[in-house]
Amino acid sequence: MLKKRRLGTSDLEVSELSLGCMSLGTDKGQAESIIKTAIEEGINFFDTADLYDFGENEKIIGSVLQPFRDKVILATKVGNRWNEGEDGWQWDPSKTYIKEAVKNSLKRLNTDYIDLYQLHGGTIEDRIDETIEAFEELKAEGFIRYYGISSIRPNVIREYVQKSNMVSVMMQYSLLDRRPEEEALPLLHQNGISVITRGSLAKGLLSDRMLEKTSPSIGEKGYLDYSFSEVSALVEKLKVAFHRPLNEIALHYNLANPAVASVVVGASSVQQLKQNVQAIKSNELTTDEINQLRSLTKSTIYQDHR
Repeated sequence: MLKKRRLGTSDLEVSELSLGCMSLGTDKGQAESIIKTAIEEGINFFDTADLYDFGENEKIIGSVLQPFRDKVILATKVGNRWNEGEDGWQWDPSKTYIKEAVKNSLKRLNTDYIDLYQLHGGTIEDRIDETIEAFEELKAEGFIRYYGISSIRPNVIREYVQKSNMVSVMMQYSLLDRRPEEEALPLLHQNGISVITRGSLAKGLLSDRMLEKTSPSIGEKGYLDYSFSEVSALVEKLKVAFHRPLNEIALHYNLANPAVASVVVGASSVQQLKQNVQAIKSNELTTDEINQLRSLTKSTIYQDHR
């Protein structure tokens, strides 16, 4: 079975690998086979959002997880409000909207409570005190057990660290995106707040199927601070130096950081899910391996997202 880690100061013990449900799609049969396989493999943490597939994602997950509800930790997100024509959405972190949206999520998820309710973004211009008040009231009312934010903005994260009782921050973090290491991860770890990472495989670039996973835009523009040729060269170096699948290296690099509780990885097939479970079950990285990975990759800081 997969190891578990405590999520912040909560009493939630989450599996080191979580299922990111955004990529499940709307085929309920396929989604059900992936979700049930995840449970069989020891995954107990499932992450979705009201934004995904106009709420259809929450409905599918709620339906499939209903018989296992007391054995799983269910996380969803709020803040992106679909326009009436469903042709786009607007940002709305207001207390009124959050308290209305949670009831719709509960209905779609077919549950009485949400284990982890997350703000799906956030800017420094938001009325942060009001957002926190909404989450605290939902906790007191029993609709949610804990709350967190999904953000990579250091200034927003600092505000929530100082003002809220959040237990987690979801953020993009990988060998190709080491920006959180400078500001976010140490701050959160010092304050007992866990990080849930997404994007740890860098859109499939840090996998053994890198070339077929490369989108035309990445092929042309690269990925963050890396040109495509730099990514290709790095991947070849990693294969030579480590003699193990790239997804193992990538996932264990995230888990090696003490701030990280779980890596959220999507799966569009049962086979893909099992490959990532196998990667998590493999040997952890040694200190020497971590240092080697850091020397081969770029250490960067946040220039944007302020």
